[in-house]
Amino acid sequence: MTVTVYHNPKCGTSRNVLEMVRASGVEPKVVEYLKTGWTADQLTDLAERTGEGLKGLLRVRGTSAEDRGLTADDVSDEILLEAMVEDPVLVNRPIVVTPKGAALCRPSERVLDMLDQPPSRFVKEDGEIVGK
Repeated sequence: MTVTVYHNPKCGTSRNVLEMVRASGVEPKVVEYLKTGWTADQLTDLAERTGEGLKGLLRVRGTSAEDRGLTADDVSDEILLEAMVEDPVLVNRPIVVTPKGAALCRPSERVLDMLDQPPSRFVKEDGEIVGK
Protein backbone atom coordinates (compact mmCIF):
# COMPACT_ATOMS: atom_id res chain seq x y z
CA MET A 1 0.00 0.00 0.00
CA THR A 2 1.30 3.43 -0.93
CA VAL A 3 0.67 6.08 1.70
CA THR A 4 1.60 9.76 1.58
CA VAL A 5 1.46 11.84 4.74
CA TYR A 6 1.59 15.63 4.44
CA HIS A 7 3.29 16.14 7.75
CA ASN A 8 4.36 18.80 10.22
CA PRO A 9 6.84 17.25 12.66
CA LYS A 10 6.00 19.89 15.29
CA CYS A 11 2.35 18.74 15.41
CA GLY A 12 1.42 15.96 17.83
CA THR A 13 -1.57 14.87 15.74
CA SER A 14 0.64 14.63 12.68
CA ARG A 15 3.29 12.65 14.57
CA ASN A 16 0.63 10.24 15.87
CA VAL A 17 -0.77 9.71 12.37
CA LEU A 18 2.70 9.02 11.00
CA GLU A 19 3.36 6.45 13.70
CA MET A 20 -0.05 4.80 13.21
CA VAL A 21 0.77 4.35 9.53
CA ARG A 22 4.14 2.85 10.42
CA ALA A 23 2.49 0.58 13.03
CA SER A 24 0.34 -0.78 10.19
CA GLY A 25 3.51 -2.07 8.53
CA VAL A 26 3.75 0.65 5.89
CA GLU A 27 6.59 3.13 5.54
CA PRO A 28 4.85 6.19 4.10
CA LYS A 29 6.15 8.87 1.83
CA VAL A 30 6.47 11.83 4.18
CA VAL A 31 6.08 15.32 2.75
CA GLU A 32 7.12 18.07 5.15
CA TYR A 33 4.98 20.68 3.47
CA LEU A 34 6.36 23.56 5.53
CA LYS A 35 9.69 22.91 3.77
CA THR A 36 8.41 21.95 0.31
CA GLY A 37 5.45 24.30 0.14
CA TRP A 38 2.29 23.74 -1.85
CA THR A 39 1.25 24.34 -5.42
CA ALA A 40 -2.17 25.67 -6.27
CA ASP A 41 -2.97 22.52 -8.27
CA GLN A 42 -1.88 20.26 -5.42
CA LEU A 43 -4.03 22.06 -2.84
CA THR A 44 -7.02 22.24 -5.15
CA ASP A 45 -6.74 18.50 -5.77
CA LEU A 46 -6.39 17.66 -2.05
CA ALA A 47 -9.29 19.94 -1.11
CA GLU A 48 -11.49 18.14 -3.61
CA ARG A 49 -10.29 14.62 -2.82
CA THR A 50 -10.68 15.04 0.94
CA GLY A 51 -14.13 16.56 0.50
CA GLU A 52 -13.09 19.33 2.87
CA GLY A 53 -12.82 22.14 0.34
CA LEU A 54 -10.23 24.85 0.84
CA LYS A 55 -12.12 26.31 3.82
CA GLY A 56 -12.07 22.89 5.45
CA LEU A 57 -8.32 22.63 5.00
CA LEU A 58 -7.66 26.10 6.43
CA ARG A 59 -5.79 26.02 9.72
CA VAL A 60 -6.89 28.84 12.00
CA ARG A 61 -5.34 28.00 15.37
CA GLY A 62 -1.80 29.31 15.68
CA THR A 63 -1.89 31.06 12.30
CA SER A 64 -2.63 34.50 10.89
CA ALA A 65 -5.83 33.27 9.19
CA GLU A 66 -8.22 35.41 11.24
CA ASP A 67 -6.02 38.51 11.11
CA ARG A 68 -5.85 38.15 7.33
CA GLY A 69 -9.64 37.88 7.03
CA LEU A 70 -9.45 34.30 5.73
CA THR A 71 -12.15 33.03 8.07
CA ALA A 72 -14.80 35.42 6.78
CA ASP A 73 -17.86 33.75 5.27
CA ASP A 74 -17.43 35.59 1.99
CA VAL A 75 -13.73 34.86 1.40
CA SER A 76 -13.24 33.31 -2.03
CA ASP A 77 -11.45 30.07 -2.79
CA GLU A 78 -9.05 32.07 -4.96
CA ILE A 79 -7.99 34.20 -1.99
CA LEU A 80 -7.70 31.15 0.27
CA LEU A 81 -5.65 29.29 -2.30
CA GLU A 82 -3.28 32.21 -2.83
CA ALA A 83 -2.79 32.61 0.94
CA MET A 84 -2.20 28.88 1.50
CA VAL A 85 0.38 28.68 -1.27
CA GLU A 86 2.09 31.80 0.05
CA ASP A 87 2.06 30.61 3.68
CA PRO A 88 1.97 26.78 3.96
CA VAL A 89 1.27 26.86 7.71
CA LEU A 90 -2.29 27.92 6.81
CA VAL A 91 -3.02 24.36 5.67
CA ASN A 92 -4.32 22.04 8.35
CA ARG A 93 -2.57 18.75 8.91
CA PRO A 94 -1.99 15.93 8.58
CA ILE A 95 -3.43 15.10 5.20
CA VAL A 96 -3.09 11.44 4.24
CA VAL A 97 -3.45 9.96 0.77
CA THR A 98 -3.81 6.20 0.20
CA PRO A 99 -5.44 4.07 -2.50
CA LYS A 100 -8.59 4.37 -0.35
CA GLY A 101 -8.70 8.13 -0.83
CA ALA A 102 -7.51 11.28 0.88
CA ALA A 103 -8.41 12.66 4.30
CA LEU A 104 -7.58 15.38 6.75
CA CYS A 105 -6.77 13.13 9.69
CA ARG A 106 -8.02 15.20 12.60
CA PRO A 107 -8.54 13.45 14.90
CA SER A 108 -5.60 11.15 14.23
CA GLU A 109 -7.81 8.03 14.41
CA ARG A 110 -9.27 8.96 11.02
CA VAL A 111 -6.14 7.48 9.44
CA LEU A 112 -7.16 3.98 10.57
CA ASP A 113 -9.94 3.87 7.96
CA MET A 114 -7.37 4.75 5.29
CA LEU A 115 -5.15 1.71 5.95
CA ASP A 116 -5.44 -1.87 4.71
CA GLN A 117 -4.15 -3.31 7.98
CA PRO A 118 -4.54 -0.71 10.73
CA PRO A 119 -2.91 -1.50 14.05
CA SER A 120 -5.38 -3.12 16.43
CA ARG A 121 -3.98 -1.09 19.32
CA PHE A 122 -1.94 2.10 19.33
CA VAL A 123 -0.75 4.32 22.18
CA LYS A 124 -0.63 7.99 21.30
CA GLU A 125 2.07 10.34 22.52
CA ASP A 126 -0.22 11.54 25.32
CA GLY A 127 -0.86 7.97 26.48
CA GLU A 128 -4.36 7.68 24.99
CA ILE A 129 -5.00 4.16 23.72
CA VAL A 130 -6.64 3.72 20.34
CA GLY A 131 -8.18 0.33 19.62
CA LYS A 132 -8.51 -2.68 21.85
